[in-house]
Amino acid sequence: MTVPTSDPETYDLFVIGGGINGCGIARDAAGRGLKVGLAEMNDLASATSSGSTKLFHGGLRYLEHFEFRLVREALVEREVLLRAMPHIAWPMRFVLPFHGDMRFEGGTPMSRILGTFMPWMRGRRPAWLIRLGLLVYDHLGGREILSGTVTLSLKDDPAGAPLDPKFVRAYEYSDCWVQDARLVVLNARDAAARGAKIMTRTKVVSAERSGELWNVRLETGGKGRHVLARMLVNAGGPWVGHVIRNTVRSNSGEEVRLVRGSHIVTRKLYDHDKAYFFQGTDGRIIFAIPYEDDFTLIGTTDLEHSDPHMLPVCTEPERDYLLTLASRYFRRPVTIEDVVWTFSGVRPLYNDGAASATAATRDYVLKVDDQGGAPLLNIFGGKISTYRRLAEVAMEKVGACLNNKEPNWTAGVPLPGGDLSVDGVDGFIADLQTDYPFLTQEWARRLVRTYGTDARNLLGDARVRKHLGQSFGGTVTARELDWVVANEWVRTVDDFLWRRTKLGLKLAPDARDAIAAYLDETTSTS
Repeated sequence: MTVPTSDPETYDLFVIGGGINGCGIARDAAGRGLKVGLAEMNDLASATSSGSTKLFHGGLRYLEHFEFRLVREALVEREVLLRAMPHIAWPMRFVLPFHGDMRFEGGTPMSRILGTFMPWMRGRRPAWLIRLGLLVYDHLGGREILSGTVTLSLKDDPAGAPLDPKFVRAYEYSDCWVQDARLVVLNARDAAARGAKIMTRTKVVSAERSGELWNVRLETGGKGRHVLARMLVNAGGPWVGHVIRNTVRSNSGEEVRLVRGSHIVTRKLYDHDKAYFFQGTDGRIIFAIPYEDDFTLIGTTDLEHSDPHMLPVCTEPERDYLLTLASRYFRRPVTIEDVVWTFSGVRPLYNDGAASATAATRDYVLKVDDQGGAPLLNIFGGKISTYRRLAEVAMEKVGACLNNKEPNWTAGVPLPGGDLSVDGVDGFIADLQTDYPFLTQEWARRLVRTYGTDARNLLGDARVRKHLGQSFGGTVTARELDWVVANEWVRTVDDFLWRRTKLGLKLAPDARDAIAAYLDETTSTS
């Protein structure tokens, strides 16, 4: 590969992939004084990081696989992250109904042990084992913000009203909700504010070692260019293996295991703000979660996915599996007619040889390849809950390679718009309405739950609604669209309606078309 005659830009660290791991590492590295570049071939959070179940959680079921380190780390991170972004993440209570005769079945290590010594345990997890797991869950990571587990009488608690009357008791415990794609964008924004260059719709075509540097060929809109980097990070998500084999042409023997998780979004199935944890007789679990005020999210599945280039979609069997399992718990069966949207994400898990997709480790594995010159860090696996710690661990390896000894810094540092107390969001919404009297409660809440304290920067000097420019319905205005184009790398209508927000669920087709036309015109001249 020939380097152009003009000197290409040189980075200390160049990150491939604009998902949560790539953006989290870019933010951490930029905050340690490194010159950082990041290339994402599509939009930020356009793959796995917008296709999650949108939970910050320890992973209660991972205890069955003895992944105590992973669960503890995730539990600790819940409260670290809540404090950093209370506008896009918040505590949520989960209701786990149990049967009076719950017995064990399934392929987890715990089930095999119990099945060997207590063969009468066939079916779902017994109540005593669930309570034991929740006891560990409550204490493994420590809690200051979140409440502990309690036992509910479903005959008396509002959480029992939507459920089949055969369920009379449940455990209720704490985990957290997060707007996953916004989390990615906020990390990218903070990285950029600290000096990183974030390049969306930019593909890394190839990367070759040239002595102590990587020579990286990029392509944006059909135009190619080169940059140099002292170290590469492969945070390609589902494409991590493709990057290893085809982009950098490494001989690494590490392998990725692609697991598809599909979800359905239905009309609102109940009126309270708690989520449900449902168990299947096959040992799998699903969640039913309040979603975007007017809907319920149900997921997820665990199926092998063979090709990262194959668009993940919720298949009919997956949809029917989720409908069937949810209907075993809800008083009124959930049907195809209730489904308003489906989505899927592909988890790039480390291939640890597990017998099933469900049993494959969710822990992250980071491998440095420094054979033959400039180092490469490959990122396998990970959970959205542990992205910040993954970035810290990645920076330990990057720091060793680049002789950067700057300390960890991200814990306790808010993300853009997150400079609020965990219990201060409602107060800020009220203050925003006072300062901008034309805002309805719904409008103010949406802006704060999307942009946090940056809502003030977006609204600026507006004193009446018309100061915000053209209205597109659903409280979307030209001022908001201009702001996300300028600050959040929005280029298309899908960027805005399905990743920066989820307004695609609510806006009418004519509103979507008008937004698309406005963005096309705006971005074509930017």
